[in-house]
Amino acid sequence: MLNADPLVARPTLTSPNHLSIALDGLRRKAGSKAEIWQLLTQHYTVDLDAVAALMPNEDPEPTWLATRD
Repeated sequence: MLNADPLVARPTLTSPNHLSIALDGLRRKAGSKAEIWQLLTQHYTVDLDAVAALMPNEDPEPTWLATRD
């Protein structure tokens, strides 16, 4: 992630409602979770822990054992 330029004013998203609206808009533009993070931090000042709580976890698919006959 690039260092934020302190001279560029960015909107601050503190409300979970506003964060979720911004995330929904960015999901349509971005192809991956990393791109969502990059776009979000380039355009807004946010609480990263709040954003992480709203973004779904990418859990791996479970590997099922073969059944016994």
